[in-house]
Amino acid sequence: MIVHGIVIKNGYVSNLYVGNSLINLYAVFARLDDACKVFDEMSERDVFSWTSLLGGHAKQGEMEKASEIFVMMPVRNMISWTVIISGFLDCGRCIEALVYFHDMLMESHGSLKPNEAVLVCTLSACSHLGALDQGNSIHAYINKNGFTKRSNISTALIDMFAKCGMINSAYRVFHKISRPDVCNYTSMISGFSAHGLGSNTLRVFYQMLAQNIAPNEVTLLGVLTGCSHSGLIEEGSLIFHKMASVWNVAPKVEHYGCCVDLLGRAGYLKTALVIAIKMPLDADIVIWRALLSACRIYKDASLADKIIAYVEQGYFSQFDGSEVLLSNLYASLSKWERVGEVRKLMSQRKNESKSNLGCSWIEVNGVVHDFRVDDQLHPRIVMVRDKLYGVLNTLVLQGNTMLVPHDMGPI
Repeated sequence: MIVHGIVIKNGYVSNLYVGNSLINLYAVFARLDDACKVFDEMSERDVFSWTSLLGGHAKQGEMEKASEIFVMMPVRNMISWTVIISGFLDCGRCIEALVYFHDMLMESHGSLKPNEAVLVCTLSACSHLGALDQGNSIHAYINKNGFTKRSNISTALIDMFAKCGMINSAYRVFHKISRPDVCNYTSMISGFSAHGLGSNTLRVFYQMLAQNIAPNEVTLLGVLTGCSHSGLIEEGSLIFHKMASVWNVAPKVEHYGCCVDLLGRAGYLKTALVIAIKMPLDADIVIWRALLSACRIYKDASLADKIIAYVEQGYFSQFDGSEVLLSNLYASLSKWERVGEVRKLMSQRKNESKSNLGCSWIEVNGVVHDFRVDDQLHPRIVMVRDKLYGVLNTLVLQGNTMLVPHDMGPI
């Protein structure tokens, strides 16, 4: 601000480059009113003036204002499009990010070629939405325009295919990388882990170690999650205990959570509880829910009651989500009085506070549909629910068997 005063005093306030720098300065420090004032007082503006103002609002998550600025821009370049697309993505508004990407392709009539940053952003949006058709289109564009050797794009492609349920396609992208880096490995490991393919998760992890590539905390989180979901107790426990000593990665709450979940799923409930209580970090809500879930699986109502009492006394006044697990546990043991008590408590808490509604997306024929808890607004909600009940009934009749991909190629 002192320098700004000197600029005014020495008559440089009308200089375009100085003005652009001032807008950027105030935008970085979240002084958006000051940035707008400098912008409004400029006698001359260029695309960088507009983009700096646009970027300031998108950094602060003010996407409505950012959209207004974007619409008013007389000229847009690739940086402008990158800012608006990444801004929507950072705010979790993935549908809008994809809409702007398609607008960019249509409005530029081929004169603007998406850069690496835009392609990574749009692939990430597809990952969050499960938008496979659009992800495939972007993949085709990437292959056609020679972006396949970019590490960031390969990582984003693996992540997109894995999250869209196409783990074989994700592995094909990974297998074509001549020298995978830690990001490529981590994305592939996380993909296998999310699909419950623990043995493949470990194989890629050991392949990574054989290449002398050190794992980071995200890599190890993916490995531990894969071990947990596949019941690989010995492997997961060994990797957890080697994190700090071998790979110099201090376990975080998420890693402890995987270890607790691993032991809980295998039936070692008391050992898991001891780890949750004695861990050097405060156990979060996810860890306690994992323990309660294990109690429900192994029908240990006594331990579940102790966990609820311990957590509500020492950590959370409202242990969100615990009542559902506890109610299901009592129901499985035919303790219907306790079921009634818990559901009464759930009803009271629902009236006392409003929780954030969960949201899911699905892509059908290139169109993304979003659904929220107790959603009644979708025009075909009755048909959707009828189909859902049919699927659930089929799963019950088949014993809830999980089908996993088997054609994993040379791995």
